[in-house]
Amino acid sequence: MKLVVQVKLLPSPEQAAALEATLRACNRAADHVSRTAFQSGIKDRNGLQKLVYADIKAAFGLSAQPAVRVVKKVVDAYGALAVSLQAGRLGGPESKRYRKAVGSPVTFRPEAAQPFDDRCLSWQTDARTVSIWTVDGRMRGIRYTGSPDQLKTLAEYRKGESDLVQRGGKWFLIATCDISDPDVYEPADWIGVDRGIVNLATTSDGTNYQGRRLNRYRRWQARKRAELQAKQSRSATRRLARRAKKEQRHATHVNHRISKEIVSVAQRTGRGIAVEQLDGIRDRVRLRRDQRGTWSSWPFHQLGQHLAYKARRAGVPFVEVDPAYTSQRCPRCGHTERANRPDRDRFSCRRCGLAGPADHVAGVNVRNRALGVGVRHRTRPRTSLNRPDCGEMRPVTVLS
Repeated sequence: MKLVVQVKLLPSPEQAAALEATLRACNRAADHVSRTAFQSGIKDRNGLQKLVYADIKAAFGLSAQPAVRVVKKVVDAYGALAVSLQAGRLGGPESKRYRKAVGSPVTFRPEAAQPFDDRCLSWQTDARTVSIWTVDGRMRGIRYTGSPDQLKTLAEYRKGESDLVQRGGKWFLIATCDISDPDVYEPADWIGVDRGIVNLATTSDGTNYQGRRLNRYRRWQARKRAELQAKQSRSATRRLARRAKKEQRHATHVNHRISKEIVSVAQRTGRGIAVEQLDGIRDRVRLRRDQRGTWSSWPFHQLGQHLAYKARRAGVPFVEVDPAYTSQRCPRCGHTERANRPDRDRFSCRRCGLAGPADHVAGVNVRNRALGVGVRHRTRPRTSLNRPDCGEMRPVTVLS
């Protein structure tokens, strides 16, 4: 599997100035290449490189390999744009965003990230320094730092390109690491995970990761955004951008913490992790106007991604199951009815009387469906499990 490791560069003022000049030169060259590709209609790597290679070397002071990387960056940008258009992310052909995207060349910010390969960037992991090509010549001995786990992963598994990034006046290198997948064990059971807005995640064991603190934080951020938007000044706009990034980092940290704990429990108990397959949920669900902001900013997909890759890295089985009626189905008798869930927080079966927290019951249903998937795709007999269709809620206690 491929992971990315981010380390922070600690350049001197002279080195930082050279790095900034390099980023700006590469992105000016990328804008030139993009305009040429748009006007000529040539957007394949080989054809575009033959067309612009000599020009960008002479006009922007790039050496051979950085010029090749600039062309590749432009080709990848047009490829990503084509995928977005095909997927409908910019609306239909008649929409304003679609027409703007296809009617003008792709542009690059002056400080946009620039990829470097091993010919123009080398790592000295023992000394924790890098040597990198710049428009002012080769810069050697630029120190970097990171967490011990990141540095160990970087030293053992780094492979391929690294991206130079400037963010908030600080410099970072984002390196790609290729880690071999560990063997996935045969699960003794499954942990069902129900994701939600009020409760970010609830497991079939009854563990509840409440989102109230995160929601309070976001409501506070929303009030601050409204105050800044009312000012309509340039400084307010800059502060709005900083707040948006800070809020995103906070939500990502919460998702990392939750997913790490769930994967740790599954690995320790020899179980797998099952989640609902929520692809396209925004297209299927209709919401009131006052709910749309909360729903759209909720990072449920990111939580699923974190669970998937952390489980894969730890060798924990991971499966997505059908989400239909998981919050309305009784895990004991199988009765499914909207009235089984009289309100958001409470489940009460109209047939057998089973009652308990609605999110907990949904997690148990997810776990039971994973048992069924395991039966259909099992490669060897398993005798330690109850029958998957028994609907037993174990090892949890349900209120009655």
